[in-house]
Amino acid sequence: MHTVQEYLDKVTQHYKARISTEHSYRSDLQNLLENLLPNVLVTNEPARIQCGSPDYILTRANLPIGYIEAKGIGKALDSKDYREQFDRYRHSLDNLIITDYLEFRFIVRACLKQPSGSLMLSACP
Repeated sequence: MHTVQEYLDKVTQHYKARISTEHSYRSDLQNLLENLLPNVLVTNEPARIQCGSPDYILTRANLPIGYIEAKGIGKALDSKDYREQFDRYRHSLDNLIITDYLEFRFIVRACLKQPSGSLMLSACP
């Protein structure tokens, strides 16, 4: 089984090699998601959709239930370089995860959800 610790160990191994790109971690995240979500199909590099090309699509019974956009480890997810793309996805996709493979931001219906104890708090008014 691919646990979170195994995922972190593998990502760390790739990162420390100093030859990895954003794409180097894709199979590690896909393996983790497939183990955590056994009834969900995780597709890396799915077909382009109207708002763009998110890196992953999560489907259940052939219905999309979420999307993931990944950037390289250490890339600032708040960078203005990503603003246009993230805003486009955020306003087009009901369930979106934006990640640098270590930090995961959950966006539901255009609102950032932040964990607080066992509750998810919304960053929207």
